[in-house]
Formats: sequence, C-alpha cells, structure tokens
Amino acid sequence: MTDQKPTKPKRKNSRQTAQPGAVDRYVGMKVRTRRSALRLSQEQLGSAVGLTFQQVQKYEKGVNRISASRLLEISRVLEVDISYFFEGLNEEEKSRLPYTPLLGEQKELYVPVFIDQREVSDLLQAYYRIRNAQVRLHFLDLLKSFGSAKKETANSVLE
Repeated sequence: MTDQKPTKPKRKNSRQTAQPGAVDRYVGMKVRTRRSALRLSQEQLGSAVGLTFQQVQKYEKGVNRISASRLLEISRVLEVDISYFFEGLNEEEKSRLPYTPLLGEQKELYVPVFIDQREVSDLLQAYYRIRNAQVRLHFLDLLKSFGSAKKETANSVLE
C-alpha cells in the first residue's frame, strides 16, 4: 500500500474560470466604435484611463472583460453615458452579433479590402450625432436593408 494523502479537490475561483462572453465582445465593439468615431487612438484612450494600448486592444476585442469602474472611466473619456455600451443589446441583437456562440457557427462580416477610412469615420460621426437610440436603431435597420437588397432594387431606390 502506498501512503498517499487524500487530496481535496481544488475549488475553482469563479473569477478565474469566467470567460468573456457575447456581451463582453459587444461592449468591446461599442468601445472601439466610439473611440474610432472620436478619432482617438488606442494609446490615447489607454493613457486617459491609465491603461496600455494593448489592454485597450484586449477590451475592444472582447478578450478581457471590462470592470464596471473601468467602463465608467472609459465612458467619461468617450463622452457617452455608460448605458451607451449596452444600447441595442436585446435578444434580437445578440443573435445578430457576428461572433456570438449562440448560433453554433460564426457569421462572416463583409469588410471591403479597400475601405475608405475617412468615409467610415464620417458615417460613424453622423450616426452617433443621432441622440435618440430608437432613431439610431431604425436608421441602422434601414442601412442594413440597403445592404441586403437585390442590385435592381437598390438601384431603383437610388434613381
């Protein structure tokens, strides 16, 4: 017989095992979108809240979770109410997230190879000047409908 001591199963700290989820990625996406709209670099945002640009990058990608106090600091720098980061996050929106694990597969995002950064920045700035969240969501739905419309339909709308 061997003299092995019975070992207690190690308790996992829930903080250590919790992985960022769809909401964390959504919040990170909103941070990136707003930062880009204000034309701030990751380094500038990080400096303003006491982070490295790498940490900001991890937050934006949803690799690391953003604590409530850190999110409040970020919201102040980005000049938005903290609720901005959760706007539009309902069951329907969660299902449309490009990286949600709820779908069982990843959706692909269409990003043109030669994207006009200035045009995208102008569009984002105009979009976030719309103060009413419902109007913004309706506008977003309208834009999406143009993107998914058949070529003939889109051309006929523009004529």
